[in-house]
Amino acid sequence: MPCEGCMERYNVSTGATMEFLLLGFSELLRLRVLLFLIFLIFHLLTLAGNMMIFMAVVTEPSPPPMLFFLCQLSAIELCYTLVIVPKALLSLAAANGSTISPLGCAAQMLLFVALGGAECFLLVAMSYDRYVAICQPLRYAALMSRALCLRLALACGLGALAVALALTVAVFRVPFCRPRRIDHFFCDVAAVLRLACAQSYTAELLLLAACVLFLLLPFLLILASYLCIAVALARVASPVGRGKAFSTCVSHLAVTFLHYSCAAFIYVRPKSSYSPARDKVVSLVYTNITPLMYPLIYSLRNKEIRGILRKMLRRKKIAQVN
Repeated sequence: MPCEGCMERYNVSTGATMEFLLLGFSELLRLRVLLFLIFLIFHLLTLAGNMMIFMAVVTEPSPPPMLFFLCQLSAIELCYTLVIVPKALLSLAAANGSTISPLGCAAQMLLFVALGGAECFLLVAMSYDRYVAICQPLRYAALMSRALCLRLALACGLGALAVALALTVAVFRVPFCRPRRIDHFFCDVAAVLRLACAQSYTAELLLLAACVLFLLLPFLLILASYLCIAVALARVASPVGRGKAFSTCVSHLAVTFLHYSCAAFIYVRPKSSYSPARDKVVSLVYTNITPLMYPLIYSLRNKEIRGILRKMLRRKKIAQVN
C-alpha cells in the first residue's frame, strides 16, 4: 500500500546506512518525564519479579514440570522487556524520538516476534501439563518426564525463531518510503509495514501465517485442553476436590487471558481499523504491564512458588547471619 508523501524508495540492500526514526510518544511532550518514570519503575519491577522466580526455580534440584515451564516463561519475559523497554525509554528521553539502524530495527523485530511466539507455544505446553495432571494423574510422572519438558521447551524456541526469521526477512525486503518515521516506540511489524512504498503480499501473507501459528492454533489447543479438563472435573463427585484441581489452573488461565487478549487486539483485526495511537497504548500494556503481572499472578496463586521463595529467603537470612 503506498505511503503518504512517498518521494523516495528505500531498501536495506541499497541503503543500510539510512536510519529509522521511532517517534514513540512524541505527541505527549508534556508528559514525557512522567511517562519515563512510570516506564522505568515498571521495567525495574518486571526485571526483579521475573528474575526472582527464575532464580527460585533454577536453585531447585529437580523442579516439577509446571515450575520448569514457569522458569522458561520468566526467562522469556526478561528477554522480552530488555528488547523493547530500553529503546522506549530512550525515545522518551529524546524529545523528537530516537533513531534506530535498519539492522537494529530488524534485530528488535526478530527478537520481539520470536519471544512472543515462544511464549504462545509455551502456554500450550503448560496447558498440556495441566491436562495430564488432572485427566491422567497416575501417568503424570511417566508422561511429563524431564526429557519431554526439555524437548517441548526447545521446540517452542526453535519453532518461534524460524517463523520470526522468515517474517522479518520478508518485511525488510520491502522498499520503504521516506521519511522513515515509525509511529511506535519499537519496530513492530504492522508499524514498519506502514512505511512500504508498494504492497508486499509476501510479508502480509507471512504475517497472517504467523498470527495463525502463534495465536489461533495455540489458542485452539489450549481451549481443547481445558475442555478435557472441564469434562474430567465434572466427573469428580467432591466439590472440594473439584475446587482444588481447578485452583491449579487459575494462574495459567489468567496469564493466557492477559497474553492472548492483548496480542489478538493488536494483530487479529482488519487492516482498515489500524490506529497508531491505540496500538501504542495496547502495546504499552502488552510489553510493560503484562510481564509484571505474570510473576505476581504465579507468586500469589502457586503454592509451590511461594514455598520455594520462602526457602530462598530463609537461606539468604541464614547466610547473612553466618
